[in-house]
Amino acid sequence: MLLIKNGKVLTMGPQGVLEQADVLIGDDGKIIEVAANLEAPGAEVLDASGKIVMPGLVDAHSHIGGFDTDTGAQDLNELTKPQTPEIQAYDGINPLDRSFMESAKAGITTSAITPGSGNVICGLACAVKSAGTSLASRTLRNPIALKAAMGVNPKGVYGPRTAQPMSRLGVADLFRDYFLKVKDYQAKKVQGLSDPEKMPKFDQGMENGLLVLEKKIPLKVHCYQHDMMSLLQLADEFDFDVTLDHALGSSDFYDEIASSKHVRGVIYGPLGAPLFGGEGCKVDIDCLAELDRRGVCCAIMTDGPCFVPYMIITQAGEAVRTGLDELRALAMITINAAKIIGCDDRVGSLEAGKDGDVLIFDGMPAVDSDARNRCTIIDGKIVYQA
Repeated sequence: MLLIKNGKVLTMGPQGVLEQADVLIGDDGKIIEVAANLEAPGAEVLDASGKIVMPGLVDAHSHIGGFDTDTGAQDLNELTKPQTPEIQAYDGINPLDRSFMESAKAGITTSAITPGSGNVICGLACAVKSAGTSLASRTLRNPIALKAAMGVNPKGVYGPRTAQPMSRLGVADLFRDYFLKVKDYQAKKVQGLSDPEKMPKFDQGMENGLLVLEKKIPLKVHCYQHDMMSLLQLADEFDFDVTLDHALGSSDFYDEIASSKHVRGVIYGPLGAPLFGGEGCKVDIDCLAELDRRGVCCAIMTDGPCFVPYMIITQAGEAVRTGLDELRALAMITINAAKIIGCDDRVGSLEAGKDGDVLIFDGMPAVDSDARNRCTIIDGKIVYQA
């Protein structure tokens, strides 16, 4: 067992902020209790007096383990055709990639790892812990979403080949083409229940699309500015849920985003990306305060390893600087992110029964510019200690 004593505990859950409390984690890696004055004979004790204790951070959009920062290899980008719904990020992840430990040091304990955004329909995403034994044991949920992309990324891949999509028109057409095929496949499967001869041949790409149409997982879409409106129109057309990933330019569309019944969440960032013409020319992290006020579940991403892991805290700090309450900002890298990726039953807050993923900071992250993570605990095991 592990007992963390006397910290200021930001539970990010129903207990709120406990000014001085303890966190007890069992041998199974699950939280037993969060309360003051806990005793656990025989447990390893960490003294967190004067420090901040909080849940491990959840990065709701990442590519770590699949984009090699040393060689440039992109095992999460299958750029051979614009629709690759049949593939899954899980198959391209190197669990020994150094990006995982770098993330753990920064406080990120769970990452939503997605295929890259070079295709219109990219493949399945999964949620993975930053440390542990096998990749299978570190995987919280697979799949968490079907990844897709609009705008400059697929246009930039296929346009130079004089292939579709080279325009936003072509991107929207490929979205419709795919989901019309999925609807047809769905109808044939229903017919096949009463007439086996009409049952379609198994198609993994169609099956993955069915998960979206049946609202078992959302469509996780790389999109900026006006492309978000095209996406919401498609979501209305086919009645599926979406997450708006990157979402730069959201401040132009508060009403549309907040009123949409299809938006499961906005995953904003990363700051520091170069601006480019068209849909990528607006940076408005101040939109998070307004979207949060309007009831939209928001998270902040790193897009790792494209951007360094500690940027997740820096971006939360920028959101605070531009008007967001500090605890609401921290929610966007803990419980909100966990909800959006469908893993809040295990991570995102410190509650009895949840995974023992805990951080100990020497100051208030996103507020104190010199606050540093001193200890990262994943499943009750210390994986990093400064």
